[in-house]
Amino acid sequence: MNNKYEIIIGIEVHVQLKTKTKLFCACPVEFGGQPNTNICPICSGLPGVLPTMNQKAVELAIKAGLALNCQIAQNSIFARKHYFYPDLPKGYQITQYKEPLAFSGFLNINNTKIRIRRLHLEEDSGKSIHSGNESLVDFNRCGIPLIEIVTEPDFRSPEQAVQYLQTLRQIMRYLEVSDCDMEKAHFRCEPNISIRPIGQEKFGVRTELKNLNSMHNVKEALEFEFVRQSKLLDNNQKVIQETLFWDEQTKTAGPMRGKEESEDYRYFPEPDLPVLHIDSEKIEEIRETIPLLPWQRKQVLIEQMKLPEHIVDIITENKDFADYFDKTIQEINEPRLVANWLVTEVRAILNEKVLSIQQFPITPRRTAELLKLLKEQKITNLSAKEIFTEMVISDNSPSEIAQAKQLFIEEDNELLLTTVKQVIEENPDVVLKYKNGKTTVIGFLIGAVSKKMMGKVSAANIKDILVEQLK
Repeated sequence: MNNKYEIIIGIEVHVQLKTKTKLFCACPVEFGGQPNTNICPICSGLPGVLPTMNQKAVELAIKAGLALNCQIAQNSIFARKHYFYPDLPKGYQITQYKEPLAFSGFLNINNTKIRIRRLHLEEDSGKSIHSGNESLVDFNRCGIPLIEIVTEPDFRSPEQAVQYLQTLRQIMRYLEVSDCDMEKAHFRCEPNISIRPIGQEKFGVRTELKNLNSMHNVKEALEFEFVRQSKLLDNNQKVIQETLFWDEQTKTAGPMRGKEESEDYRYFPEPDLPVLHIDSEKIEEIRETIPLLPWQRKQVLIEQMKLPEHIVDIITENKDFADYFDKTIQEINEPRLVANWLVTEVRAILNEKVLSIQQFPITPRRTAELLKLLKEQKITNLSAKEIFTEMVISDNSPSEIAQAKQLFIEEDNELLLTTVKQVIEENPDVVLKYKNGKTTVIGFLIGAVSKKMMGKVSAANIKDILVEQLK
């Protein structure tokens, strides 16, 4: 990137709230339904209708605000934001403007404090679909509850902006405020970007980027826009304040429309909705429902359970996965054993079968039963993997599967001794390395013995006899 200029980024994020119905009516919130089927006179903007507030949406918005260290306004006001697009049937959007539900928050990203200016409730617009010379409008999305989270211009690199978005999305999922599926438009971000010569205090002219449906697109679009604006300034040209549309195919941004200012929307108070009053008792009641957030959970696993950080990062990345870990730990208090098994074996099956942890057919209790057999050395690690694979398609317990497949360890010490001697004779070069001080090669000999014994002998017993025979 050009080292003459500094990039300044602020981000607006729209998060679709996880409610069953829309913000001001009883229409269902569903993705992928037939166009214009989940609508009613209220959300389609017919004359004479009155909005009714969705209490669940308010509670989820407060929960999100508290998790982002925001102050919650006990009195907030809705407004009408006027603009005229085909997918906005009323000709205005009900949102919050001067007096939002939450304000003055922050989120720490790698020890950098990203200030959150405001978090407010609003309704979504519909969706325009362009095909050839035709433009179609689907109003199903009209009225779906959103929160808009607006930061101060505190980002100084595309990478920092992406990390913020990833952290914010993770928090919303932990709170169960939203599914945050970018492909379904549950989590939409609109960065504002300007540049200025390094050392200059005054901000440059900003542009806004839209149509960013993945974190990769966000990074690429910000990098593109930084280069574009840099070239304009290098050639003594002006940056125009406008909204840009990101084209994922060409990896370029093009003009969509002029960037509006707040006065262009002609805000005024929504006359059909009263002041939204939230008493302090309700705020504290919602605060009590906030679970341990990712970094708090990570701290517990590292400090109390002594797990390595790279393993903890994987476990805590997804709340449902972390919950599965916790439920397994409740059945068998062996954090390292459970963590290693989940990160390797469970994730391998999830990836192979393209499942989420919520769809995983093996319960935490069943996983714990298997790990208890492994811990008590009743089965080998190789047998445990075989049993686990069977558990995916069977309702039988780990013990029943082990019994049916004859995988319980029933060691014949005479046969084991004979096999160890045979492996030593077959691998003179490895034995010589061991006797010359390279003791790590014993792992190869253990594996060779285990293979000959069909994986039915514990590695600990094999090692004991090998060490004795190699003296």
